[in-house]
Amino acid sequence: MFDAIFPALDARLLDPPTPERLGVREPSRHKPRFLMLYGSLRERSYSRLVTFEAARLLEAMGGEVKVFDPAGLPLPDSEPDSHPKVQELRELARWAEGMVWTSPERHGAMTGIMKAQVDWIPLALGAVRPTQGKTLAVMQVSGGSQSFNAVNQMRVLGRWMRMLTIPNQSSVAKAFLEFDEAGRMKPSSYYDRIVDVMEELFKFTLLTRDVSSYLVDRYSERKESAVALASRVDQRSI
Repeated sequence: MFDAIFPALDARLLDPPTPERLGVREPSRHKPRFLMLYGSLRERSYSRLVTFEAARLLEAMGGEVKVFDPAGLPLPDSEPDSHPKVQELRELARWAEGMVWTSPERHGAMTGIMKAQVDWIPLALGAVRPTQGKTLAVMQVSGGSQSFNAVNQMRVLGRWMRMLTIPNQSSVAKAFLEFDEAGRMKPSSYYDRIVDVMEELFKFTLLTRDVSSYLVDRYSERKESAVALASRVDQRSI
């Protein structure tokens, strides 16, 4: 029947989705795992301060959180991927079930420091996809009026990394006014939005982490051999 209606389809590899396949018999019992990346090396980095505010919230909700320090991470391709900071970042990407990316907006875009961290995370590590199917929240800080250029860019990047980017996001304008001398964020609508974003990220992570491999399973990739697929997503060939 399929051959007559869909001549281009390999019916043997078609896998019609069902509600039963989304059921979880044995849900994970460990705390949801979150990796936090930020995009500035300044001594008083507002993207780092926002990141730690978000990390505290995720921990208070019951998550396990690790924040990657980008200091010392080489530029992509300037060092072999055996570099200790690269290995640290990749192991954290494997470990995480969700991520938070927070970047300053610089020249209307995310910073090179932010992009370099993601560029060091490949689409595949052997048979493991370190980002595919994992949740992502994006946030930005600005020195001037509110803007969404960096978060919009990071959304595109998250899709490219095959992540499930949540609908909500945060953009903190004039970030230098939003923190006290101790580096803690003052009460404001900007802080409230960060709480919203972390709550939503936590919910989406609980909802998807045990079925993420099924959610991102693809017909086109079932047609490819494992060797051909690994070769296609190998960034070293670029």
